[in-house]
Amino acid sequence: MRWLVFLLLLVGSVGVWAGEVFLLPENNPKPIYPRELFRAGVTGEVRVRFTVYADGSVNKISILQSDHPDLAEATRKAITQWRFKPWAVEGDLPAEQEVTAPMVFRLDLDTPIHANQWLQRLRCRDVNEAMGDIPEYAWVDAALFGYTRAYLSNVIYTEQLEKEQRLALIAKLNKRVPKIVRECRNSPVRKYMSLLPEDIRKLL
Repeated sequence: MRWLVFLLLLVGSVGVWAGEVFLLPENNPKPIYPRELFRAGVTGEVRVRFTVYADGSVNKISILQSDHPDLAEATRKAITQWRFKPWAVEGDLPAEQEVTAPMVFRLDLDTPIHANQWLQRLRCRDVNEAMGDIPEYAWVDAALFGYTRAYLSNVIYTEQLEKEQRLALIAKLNKRVPKIVRECRNSPVRKYMSLLPEDIRKLL
């Protein structure tokens, strides 16, 4: 869903800047969310400008604004691979077209609807099944903890919690992950929520 939202924004942007040319994406891989930023709950937006040529190629990529340098680099790497449907340069159609677009990096866009209700009902036996044979170093990246981080990062809380507070809560969750997994394995009937830090439980 994160990528769908961006493509809609891009198409909207093209509609504004492209004039007679309607740019159709042919190969537009999404940027890879930097793992360390994703784990830490760091979100942001990158505004990027690039030129699309009549043969569909992309060049002259320029980062206009970025909330984090790693997000800017992820955006740049993705856009260097982009290709659009070529068009014939005839009539008023230009040989190249400049595009300005936003690239949004957010955790909550991929979170299931009513994730907090699901998390509240989740039992350790479900956690154990979901974790399967995931090695310990990758526990923090499991979908369950991703959903929890995403809910904490959800826009609902941007008005209730300062950015630093939300990032601190996510850091606390990440630190607690090994204990949660081990305690779930020892007590399958226990609720996942009961193993979260109290200040996080209150928000969920």
